[in-house]
Amino acid sequence: MANCSSDIRHDLIRLSEPVREALSKTQYNPPEGTNVSVKSMLESLLPDKNLEKEIQVEIKDFCLCCAALASVEGENTGSSLVSWIPRELSVAAKEAFSELSKVHFCDLIGKESKRMLGEMGVDFCSVSDEKKLVLQLMPEVLPLLKGTIKESSIDSTDDVDDISAASARAPVAYAIVAAHQFRWFVLQVDYPHLGKLCTLVIPCALTALDHWSPEVKVQGMVSFIYLGKNVNAAELGFYEDVILDICCRNIASSDELWHLVVEMSVLMVTCTQRRNPRSSWFERMMNEMLSHLERQPRNKDRRTAWLELIEPVFDNMGIVLLAHFRRIFPLLFQWMHADDDKTVLLVLERVHTVIKLTWIRNTPYIGRLVDELTITHKEAALRRAREEIRKHVLQIMVLLQKCKGLQFETAWDKYKDDPNLATLSSSLCEKNMAVVVK
Repeated sequence: MANCSSDIRHDLIRLSEPVREALSKTQYNPPEGTNVSVKSMLESLLPDKNLEKEIQVEIKDFCLCCAALASVEGENTGSSLVSWIPRELSVAAKEAFSELSKVHFCDLIGKESKRMLGEMGVDFCSVSDEKKLVLQLMPEVLPLLKGTIKESSIDSTDDVDDISAASARAPVAYAIVAAHQFRWFVLQVDYPHLGKLCTLVIPCALTALDHWSPEVKVQGMVSFIYLGKNVNAAELGFYEDVILDICCRNIASSDELWHLVVEMSVLMVTCTQRRNPRSSWFERMMNEMLSHLERQPRNKDRRTAWLELIEPVFDNMGIVLLAHFRRIFPLLFQWMHADDDKTVLLVLERVHTVIKLTWIRNTPYIGRLVDELTITHKEAALRRAREEIRKHVLQIMVLLQKCKGLQFETAWDKYKDDPNLATLSSSLCEKNMAVVVK
């Protein structure tokens, strides 16, 4: 056993040297306002030839260092605390972790982890060595990372200046690094294994999402988005209410997080509530999103992200969308004439979906919708995407013609002789004749 431990330590030292050398050569200037050196923090996690620790601790620390460095690869982190890490160093750390996973550990690592994972039903037979190492480490490292993130969170005992009190308790830099490490570990595991680890992953993700720092929140959001794509509703079931509640509470996030919070919220609510279109969570989430869109209707990034991502919620709510028409349609009518073609096309796609799902029954918006669509058709003459826009307008008009009949004809009657709408009028007549013939 002692020889095995010595062999592993030898491998750890060997694999850490390229990482240590690259890390030492990397230029690092701590961001203003922080007294924490992330570079020194990571260097301290690498095994020291002259200071031997318990082998399990050295393995865990080395892997946490690799996770922090590898988490930056291919990611636009937006965090000055880790943005200094070059791609070469990130790749070197990932390769070192991969090489370590091929070392035979002689059962020195993961005895308790293996027991816990066995109870969760995780099958090691079908996973690669690298994924096996990640799985063995997660029961040990995720609670540690959760604790690190929690240390600088705001709680009821904090002073008036909540953020300052939380930062005094523990520098937020530690939480930001821990959140990156957490996100990296989560993204190394996929379906079906990730679902069996929900009791480990979700509490840490919730802690990250409940943190006051946007840089911590974003890692929690990315983790939840990944969860939504790699687990099933039953595996989220025990936590679904607390997850959906924290999604709703984060909808008020800043502009830079809006795209992530909408994607996360849409995934979570459709995954857990898909069989219940009248769920109060659909109602609450839709109202929260619409409230923030109504406050900033001209915010291009917010409206574009929402229009791109909200379709699954519409599909799941179906006819229940009628209850939100008084708030949805005023926004859609305004955005239908936005300066950018992308917004206009997205609006037209969502309008088509809403009509298809609800046949916009018992609503006063038919006449207004026909008015706005005809204006959009005319405005398309000055747009680059004119043909695509007009194609969408025609599709919506045809659908209205089919589902609203006389009500549509009454609204359209004042436009059918407009020379600027001759093409649209002709197309509608052709479509109508085709329906009659059939």
